Amino acid sequence: MTVAAAPRSSPATSTRILVADPIAQDGVDRLRSAGEVDVATGLDAGALRERIADYDALVVRSETRVTAELLDAAKRLRVVGRAGVGVDNIDIDAATQRGVLVLNAPTGNTIAAAEHAVAMMLALVRNIPAADRSLRGGLWERSRFMGVEVREKTLGVLGLGKIGFEVAHAAREGLRMRVLAHDPLATAERAQQAGAELVDFATLLAESDVLTVHVPLNDATRGVIGAAELRRMKPGARLLNVARGGIIDESALAAAIKDGHIAGAAIDVFITEPPPPDHPLLQLPQVVVTPHLGASTREAQVNVAYDVADQIVEYLQGGTPRYAVNAPAMLPEELARLRPFLDLGQRIGSLAAQLGGAGLRRVVCSYGGELQDIDTTIVTSQVLRGLFANFTETRVNQVNAKLVARSMGVDVDERHTTRSVDSSSPLLVEVIGEERLAIAGGVLEDGARITRINDFHVDMQPEGTFLVVTHQDRPGVIAAVSTLLAMNDINIAGIELGRDRPRGRAVMLMQIDDPVTAELLEEIRVTAKLDRLRQVRL
Repeated sequence: MTVAAAPRSSPATSTRILVADPIAQDGVDRLRSAGEVDVATGLDAGALRERIADYDALVVRSETRVTAELLDAAKRLRVVGRAGVGVDNIDIDAATQRGVLVLNAPTGNTIAAAEHAVAMMLALVRNIPAADRSLRGGLWERSRFMGVEVREKTLGVLGLGKIGFEVAHAAREGLRMRVLAHDPLATAERAQQAGAELVDFATLLAESDVLTVHVPLNDATRGVIGAAELRRMKPGARLLNVARGGIIDESALAAAIKDGHIAGAAIDVFITEPPPPDHPLLQLPQVVVTPHLGASTREAQVNVAYDVADQIVEYLQGGTPRYAVNAPAMLPEELARLRPFLDLGQRIGSLAAQLGGAGLRRVVCSYGGELQDIDTTIVTSQVLRGLFANFTETRVNQVNAKLVARSMGVDVDERHTTRSVDSSSPLLVEVIGEERLAIAGGVLEDGARITRINDFHVDMQPEGTFLVVTHQDRPGVIAAVSTLLAMNDINIAGIELGRDRPRGRAVMLMQIDDPVTAELLEEIRVTAKLDRLRQVRL
């Protein structure tokens, strides 16, 4: 399913576009090919509400807030374009409810962000900011600012999306660095194209001389580089964050620099922006900081302005946009039939990513039973949204889901059958990568259920934190796992068991109240002699 073409304005009414925040002139010129354009920046909320009723399209950056109240006054509005990536200043739910399409420009700042990461790395290893301050202060301290070369050093890249890919390529081809990358969804082929070697997370930490993060900020990545991870890095390693504040634990990083284990860091983004003057990282001379400048180049601003303007023009002229944040064009009766499966699809996708998303090449969504005769593209999109959410900053929805998958080298198939895809479950998702994983689910009277994981039949309500265990069916496994959790004050909320035959292979889904550490997971796996142990959050 695609977003319906925007209804064309009647001949008597010309298309009108309001640019409410400053954007590059290239974007304004492109908008003029679709209709009358007014540039009115700096309007307060009241003034904007007074004039928005006459416009079909609105263009903003981060300054203007697009609220439910503003949308209520925008009777003609069909599309809002954000000249940039983030859409935190736009009420997406309100826009969707009112049939207003929201677009953004997620790729226009890729080169700017990648170049800033490289610049920050070089400034850090050569002590450029500190040397500049010293010389301006009247000192000549050549020996104090002895640096290191990056050639033949190891750069670790966490996240091999668009920006991470460019950083890896620049480091390998331009700086002759050895490049390691960790990204559960990246294939070996994509890593090779970037000049990187794909490794697991532990290897990335242990072998990186410089570690740079290029992942979105979400529940899976928040604090992913914490005190334990910093301690696993080699002494004298350095870190870069030009992605999102919160991916690296700022307090833990400051402590690791103070005790000398980490040599320094270059930070462009913070949890709170601007950071308070007493922020611990601002007190350390080994830290290079910039005020969120990753996308701040003239070229990037031209790119995002033109990109969002081009999409608005395309949509207003009846086309389908490339980067829709929402997609409100769906028949109410179709949505009503599919609504119970949307959340299920997303949770199955998230579970698949956490259990077996490495080297992902193909996703197959099969629909039977009550879903066999419905256009289920929106459900497939939700599966992909859950699958990709932890690994890309691009918002995945029914407009761009398959485009995002294609950009990652992932094939997506949808199949409809009159036969049951899995006993009473109408949805079966197969994820093919380094491993093959099959997850089936359905919607019962009391809610969504995961009914099968590979060959194991289960009854899992997909919400909360789980330990997913595969092991040989034998006495004592549950007791061993439970004992270690109890010793670490982790409460068990529920247990679901499945096996292929007595004394054969078995699976255990143990819901817990609190997440466990990586160290405890490894202790449980070894002590209980488990084949595999994963912690998943749904």
